[in-house]
Amino acid sequence: MSIASAPEVPNTPADASAANAVAAAIASTDPGTTAPGEADAEERLSREEVERLQLTRLKATIKHAYDNIAAYRELYDAHGVKPSDLQTLEDLAKFPLTDKEFLRNAYPFKSFAVPMSQVRRIHASSGTTGKPTVVGYTEGDIDRWASLLARSLRFSGVKPGDIVHNAYGYGLFTGGLGAHYGIEKLGCTVIPMSGGQTEKQIQLIQDFKPRVILCTPTYLLALADAFRSKGLDPRETSLEIGVLGAEPWTEKMRHEIESAFGIAACDIYGLSEVMGPGVAGESQNRQDGSTIWEDHFRPEIIDPMTEDVLPSGHHGELVFTTLTKEALPVIRYRTHDLTRLAPGTDRPGHRRMGRITGRSDDMIILRGVNLFPTQIEEIALSIRGLSPHFQLELTRPDTMDQMTVHIERRPEIGRDEAEAAGAELAQQIKVKVGSSCQVTVAEPETLARSSGKLRRIYDRRPR
Repeated sequence: MSIASAPEVPNTPADASAANAVAAAIASTDPGTTAPGEADAEERLSREEVERLQLTRLKATIKHAYDNIAAYRELYDAHGVKPSDLQTLEDLAKFPLTDKEFLRNAYPFKSFAVPMSQVRRIHASSGTTGKPTVVGYTEGDIDRWASLLARSLRFSGVKPGDIVHNAYGYGLFTGGLGAHYGIEKLGCTVIPMSGGQTEKQIQLIQDFKPRVILCTPTYLLALADAFRSKGLDPRETSLEIGVLGAEPWTEKMRHEIESAFGIAACDIYGLSEVMGPGVAGESQNRQDGSTIWEDHFRPEIIDPMTEDVLPSGHHGELVFTTLTKEALPVIRYRTHDLTRLAPGTDRPGHRRMGRITGRSDDMIILRGVNLFPTQIEEIALSIRGLSPHFQLELTRPDTMDQMTVHIERRPEIGRDEAEAAGAELAQQIKVKVGSSCQVTVAEPETLARSSGKLRRIYDRRPR
């Protein structure tokens, strides 16, 4: 499939030249032409070559969106910018930011830049806070997604011929099917387990003996607990690599997972609106942050309050522009994920992103202090006796907000020692975060587990 033919989008001009420009920009150096297990040519590009490719593809993408998506044309006209204003990569900052609300306003298919006859798959967010965000993929989009996922897996140490246990959820969520196609593209055998059915997960890991597992980090810890509850040692499984994502996790959580299973745990990053998993992947050799595949995505870091672009190395909100998406190009899309960019290491032409420290829309403001669940996780895992399983409950018993940390003790720790550890956690949060809280220590395996994205925050304050 190619978008070289003019899209038949209602109420938008069908501009063949724009579509041809995008197709040409994508074809200039497209992944998937190398043998499974070998590095793509784009991975080895220098920084100068990457930026030259980005500019070519960026010009084509902005024109493609402007000519074929009414929402972008109206947005840019209202801000007094047009595709020809982009002459350098720095000019991208002239264009307005977009977000979930921008896509929701185009629900369901008005954000697509190609006719539905060219759309081969649809994914969508859960829509728990309103209309879901709908994502469409052409045949070419799906092939590029699979290639980038395969690239990310290979980068994390997965090899052609490996058996891969895929415990990401299948369905409208992009994790399951996105990973599935990438696993096959790499030349591996996929076990399409999906999420949940923990007893079945344990059985298949024991019987099928996969070398690799894909799931969320908190669910892998839940699997470790389930192994132990059956009298099994998770370190004695066949697993050697975990490729984990879909939720923020800390270096201490990595150590917890690697110690529990005796594996190498690598991060993978993505979000549905930008593509799905595989936007960035972590090198098993270095484990120093996920490398963003900048031949397909242009990242920026902005101040979430002022929306100004921040210099490299500064911490802020991650913003993405897709460079090769045909059905759903997204331009300057706010992820709300908080991180920083750093120079590339294993792939010098592609920058790395630091660990996600939280989300700007998940930030808790407690009595004037800003805090994130990952801060609590990092402190808790440094205290003997406390497990990684915790929840944050926000209440307002009178006129002041109150946070209670509910956290499980480790099974091998006695109740008295666990209570002392809980008191230490409250003290450390006060010192390191600057906010007072209550801590209740729960018994092992009593807090809710999740087979997908874990819910950490329970806001019970009156609206």
